[in-house]
Amino acid sequence: MKSVVPVLTVVAAIIGFWLLAVIPMNMHLVADQAQRDGLMVTPEAPADRQEVSGVGLALSNTHLIPLTYNFVRPRLPAPQQVAVELWKTTVEKKITSKRSLVYHGWVTLAPTLLGFVIGTGLGILLAVGIVYSRVMDRSVMPWAIVSQTIPILALAPMVIVVLGSMGIQGVFPKSLIAAYLSFFPVVVGMVKGLRSPDGMQLDLLRTYHASNTQGFWKLRLPASTPYLFASLKIGISASLVGTIVAELPTGAKAGFGARMLVGDQYGQPLVSWAALIAAAITAAALVGLFSLIERATLKRMGMAAS
Repeated sequence: MKSVVPVLTVVAAIIGFWLLAVIPMNMHLVADQAQRDGLMVTPEAPADRQEVSGVGLALSNTHLIPLTYNFVRPRLPAPQQVAVELWKTTVEKKITSKRSLVYHGWVTLAPTLLGFVIGTGLGILLAVGIVYSRVMDRSVMPWAIVSQTIPILALAPMVIVVLGSMGIQGVFPKSLIAAYLSFFPVVVGMVKGLRSPDGMQLDLLRTYHASNTQGFWKLRLPASTPYLFASLKIGISASLVGTIVAELPTGAKAGFGARMLVGDQYGQPLVSWAALIAAAITAAALVGLFSLIERATLKRMGMAAS
């Protein structure tokens, strides 16, 4: 309960702000439609209404406020509209249907997991090299930091186009983008974790004439486990974001990114928002899974998970 209550409080605050924002965001569209339906709207002239803010228009037409939560094509969908769209596209649709978010979720999840495995593997290897090699620490680490300054929105199209010209399409190009975003948190976390043993512990190993390999397996790696799991939880979320971004410039026909594009191109914001919330739920589920694995692993090692 100590962790659930703060999370629910934040979620309630977000939903509350969302409900309030729906009114001014949709009020102009609702006012125009209400006037066409013969309802009283103040001011009457559409041009005059454009000069009034959404908040001002709502205060002048309080009887129209309930309509902002059920508008067909809103600028900002209400939470219950997104929830209904999620239900329709997950529970009421067959998994094999191309309108099912479960189907699109798997299309996005496959390259996410592959990229996460690639990025994690490279990140751990690079971290070990940085810790045990002063040359790599001074040469590779700065470049790893600089690599993260490249905007992913600029990098993803170039990678997709270049690999596409080489005949490499499908899951692998998207996995590379996912790996690019996931490897850096793992590198930083593992370097911090491998260097976490204090001087007395390292001196004790030297007293026992332990080799670097023995020191790695017996001290450094166990000490880095909490740092690794913290990095993995960040990395899996970043991998999902990378895959979605990689789907955008390719004109993908499936995946969360593709659904967001469809909603944007065809004026169906509910489709985009449903895909966005589904992606957030997927990321939360993946992070939760790693949290469970972390607790079980640390408990087995005799350590307490934070």
